[in-house]
Amino acid sequence: MAERKPEGNKGSGLEQTVGEKAERKLKARRNKRGLWFGLGMFGLVGWSIAIPTLLGIALGVWIDGRFPSRFSWTLMLLVGGILLGCLNAWHWLKKEGEDDS
Repeated sequence: MAERKPEGNKGSGLEQTVGEKAERKLKARRNKRGLWFGLGMFGLVGWSIAIPTLLGIALGVWIDGRFPSRFSWTLMLLVGGILLGCLNAWHWLKKEGEDDS
């Protein structure tokens, strides 16, 4: 027969790992979000990248049309918009991840 450990003891590493996994599974079941939440988050991330990118392109085309130069403002602001959008999406996903904890 197996010995029972006193209640104050947290148990072996295996018991603790199994307990933590069970807690995470129960928490995930309580916080079930579903398909619409996933699609909404996908749309949020997509738009948070698309809008700064399109704004960068529009501003770049306007600057290139008004003030011709040897380098393309459109391409530079396209890259800037993508970078800004990716930082924005990362911020939203990080914030959402903190809410899950």
